Amino acid sequence: MEEDTIILNGGMKMKFYFKENTVHTEFEYGELVISGNEEYGFRPFQLMVSSIVSCSGSVFKQILSKQRIEIESLEISADVKRNADEANRIEQIDLTFIVKGSELNQAKLDKSLAIARKNCAMVRSVEDSIKINETLQIEP
Repeated sequence: MEEDTIILNGGMKMKFYFKENTVHTEFEYGELVISGNEEYGFRPFQLMVSSIVSCSGSVFKQILSKQRIEIESLEISADVKRNADEANRIEQIDLTFIVKGSELNQAKLDKSLAIARKNCAMVRSVEDSIKINETLQIEP
């Protein structure tokens, strides 16, 4: 089994093991299997989009909690646009935040979402290469 090690800024070390059609890594939560083929593991673009969505959504929920804004649920959908002419790179991600709750103020939620964007490490990491649009909908 081939082994490749990547050292990230901040000293975090991640080891990746290459086996046939897959790349494996182990985290506290468990093993992550990555492949360009969905039959063998998560595709890299799925992980990229998932990282952006989960980071953005988690930071947004933390901000709402600190502001004592109570919501019933949060759902985020992602529409991903890729460029087949440039190695199928991700060029744009349109995120739609669907917030459910009663007596929610659109202006306050929009402001909280803008703050979340500024504090989401994943969005900040790719904002110069991937266009990320965010819209917010309130549902009772």
